[in-house]
Amino acid sequence: MRSIIVPLKIQPDEFQRLYEGNVKDVSARSIDGLRVLFPANILRPFVTHSGISGVFAIHFSDDNRFHSIEKID
Repeated sequence: MRSIIVPLKIQPDEFQRLYEGNVKDVSARSIDGLRVLFPANILRPFVTHSGISGVFAIHFSDDNRFHSIEKID
């Protein structure tokens, strides 16, 4: 299994568009500079009234399939 560390700051109105299905993926830059694209729905457990904010570890298999996500900061 591999992991990538991604800092995120998504405002509530932005995530609302994701939640409603208007946008299905999140594009972000990892701390080592890689551009990553992942399904927005993996962030649902971390949504607050102020949106999503923090540093997340996204874990995926060797064939690049999503495995899990955790908030690390």
